Amino acid sequence: MSDPELPGRAPSSTEDGARSWAGGTTRPALRRCIRVEPEVFAAEHWSRWPLLSTAAELGGTFTDLLDLPAVDELLSTRGLRTPFLRIAKDGAVVDTKRFTSPQGAGAEVADQVSSDAVLRLFADGSTVVLQGLHRLWPPLIEFAGQLAADLGHPTQVNAYITPPSSRGFSPHYDVHDVFVLQVAGEKHWTIHEPVLTDPLRTHPWTDRAAEVAAAAQRPPVIDAVLRPGDALYLPRGYLHSAVALGEISAHLTVGVHSVTRWGAVESALDLVRTLAAEDPALRGSLPLGVDLADPSATTEDVAAVLSGLQRWLGEVDPAAVADALRARTWAQVRPAPVSPLAQSGAVAALSADTVLQVRPLLRLQLRDPDGGRVALVAGRRTHDLPADTHPALAALLAAGELKVGDLPGLDAADQLTLARRLVTEAIAIVPDARAGAPAAGAGHDGGRGDTGGA
Repeated sequence: MSDPELPGRAPSSTEDGARSWAGGTTRPALRRCIRVEPEVFAAEHWSRWPLLSTAAELGGTFTDLLDLPAVDELLSTRGLRTPFLRIAKDGAVVDTKRFTSPQGAGAEVADQVSSDAVLRLFADGSTVVLQGLHRLWPPLIEFAGQLAADLGHPTQVNAYITPPSSRGFSPHYDVHDVFVLQVAGEKHWTIHEPVLTDPLRTHPWTDRAAEVAAAAQRPPVIDAVLRPGDALYLPRGYLHSAVALGEISAHLTVGVHSVTRWGAVESALDLVRTLAAEDPALRGSLPLGVDLADPSATTEDVAAVLSGLQRWLGEVDPAAVADALRARTWAQVRPAPVSPLAQSGAVAALSADTVLQVRPLLRLQLRDPDGGRVALVAGRRTHDLPADTHPALAALLAAGELKVGDLPGLDAADQLTLARRLVTEAIAIVPDARAGAPAAGAGHDGGRGDTGGA
């Protein structure tokens, strides 16, 4: 039996993006950002070429995700702290001490945002950058999570709010793909081809500042004004800069942290490092008095090390590398938040008629039973459960939602035991649970309790 995964999960990454999109989901968040079909985007634009989509082509705006009153709310009444706020002017980042301070009695945290200081800087032409909004603002928490599921790659969201006729940052490139979603005002974008294709985290644009500056003088590949509701996709490495026009401009930048072949290289090297550490020949000391300034003094030792590493690299299981890459990626993706109080109350009230729903946007993989146990991989954690829960878990993952009493292969007591474990571990939720709701209809464990290990 194959390992079932949650329906609608993020597609895997392949060299040919189109191959990973066959028979996929509707991808609702992605469709909001592109004017072409997802399959066309995968084949012609993903990690290859920018795509500009107008509000008329997309058929809507992005004000449900963020608008200017929401920005004011975040800056003034939400107790925002650094590093969730960054301010820049004329391509340079402003010292955080210029816009943070303690905020009165009972709130003596020194790095809280000072709204009056932000006002002064913004009026003086500085750009306000709200960072990590996928962790702060509910509409963007949901949108970023869904887009990550649509793409199969982790996402983050920042907002850039620029005064009229001002530029926030000089021409530069990012080491991740981005979707630019124009929320308010107008901004003139200039896009140039990369100076380095597919840069990694270890390739910041500042290491190539002279090349970037020279490339920004060449004819652009896109020279356009983004208006509210317009969207722009940029693969990592494309140079870009933007200038706000006659009014306050606000846009969302959704960063897509692409899963890359280099990520597989890093995962493979981690495994080789672990294996090679068990090799006595590679743990040996160099000769007493060795002169490291003389390359010839270590030639034989280095050759032995390289030979040993090649041997151990041949021992690495590709499936183990793939699993390590999966673990690295899933650790970066946040599933939909849960309500701790509501779900705790729901655990106390579980019954055969309680509906369980797989936690939205949680990456799940159920592995076949091995030695009387079964492994359920849920995001960054792996849960060990009795083998007899496998049919129930497989059914829940396949359906996405089931009543506790409909979990197959278990008696009533074991159904409740498993349900308690799944909700307590935030693998499943009770979708209609509310904090403070009466705990009527609470189930019981029929005497088994948790002795089965579920």
